[in-house]
Amino acid sequence: MKLFKFALSAAALALGLSAAHADNLKLRAAGNLVATGLIQQNKEQPFFENFAKNTGTPIDVDYKPMDVLGVKDADGLRTLKSGLFDIVALRLAQVSRDEPFFLGPDIVGLSTDYDTARKVVDAYREAFDKRLQERYGGKLLGIYSFGPQVLFCKVPVTGLADLKGKKVRVYDASLAKFIEKLGGIPVTISFGETQQALERGVTDCAITGPSSANSAGWPEVTTHFMPIGFQISLNAWTMNLNKWNALPADQRAKITEAFKKFEDEVWVYSRDLYEDAVRCNVGKDPCKTVKKFAMKEVPVKPADQQIIRDALTTVSLPIWSEQCDKSYDKCSAIWKQVVGPIVGLK
Repeated sequence: MKLFKFALSAAALALGLSAAHADNLKLRAAGNLVATGLIQQNKEQPFFENFAKNTGTPIDVDYKPMDVLGVKDADGLRTLKSGLFDIVALRLAQVSRDEPFFLGPDIVGLSTDYDTARKVVDAYREAFDKRLQERYGGKLLGIYSFGPQVLFCKVPVTGLADLKGKKVRVYDASLAKFIEKLGGIPVTISFGETQQALERGVTDCAITGPSSANSAGWPEVTTHFMPIGFQISLNAWTMNLNKWNALPADQRAKITEAFKKFEDEVWVYSRDLYEDAVRCNVGKDPCKTVKKFAMKEVPVKPADQQIIRDALTTVSLPIWSEQCDKSYDKCSAIWKQVVGPIVGLK
């Protein structure tokens, strides 16, 4: 009898919890690509799948990665504006074709290391959010980095000069112009198609983060690895502005605080992944997060680092500014005001 009563009590409790859970607001989220690797798998997805607990709000999230949903990462802003999903992950380089302003904190030669990138992001955040709200009906929740974007090649290289005449996978206009400046041939290929493109010889080299590349199998089809940062691959979490404004003020405050904490956590995790994957790709220990390969590490020469630093003022900033000012007349002026002091430019 006692056992029966206990079972009834447990069932009632379960029903009560289910009922309470059923009353929660349900949001739909289009998250980052599964193909990008461990940040999506170990941080982003668990955070959204436990959204109510993590934010302290009666809100649940139906989370699906973009590549599972069939949503192209380049269409992130259109997806957000459409209202089809309440929360959308934006890959800033990929969506910059629709909004060049969002590439401002990650043009070639600017944010090539974590410390600089964090300063740039914090300086750019307010302007980013304002533009997102005004033009795309979105609210910025957080920005993080996948880490320095580095070089993988299936042909021998000893430095950036060896990219002359080589086909190099790129993902935005800033990087494409830089590769052209080196004498290379930029080839725009989506992340998910790059491993096969390398295998088939569609491209000789490709640029991305070391952890994402490892998870996607790039070291299986490449031989040379050069850990020199071109950009730092910024990504944003955003919410449809109408949905955001409909939330009570206390819930908005809790979500804001939760994302601040989550963003800080992901920046730390991203740096740890980057450093570990650099070791793993060339067969060094410790290798804890991804698969160990035996790629040849190409030493980064000071001269090559200087080429990328110089690219900011000689290639990427002038070209980006001209392009961005055509779509947003305040673009380069805002950049110079908020980012310029960080890198000593006026």
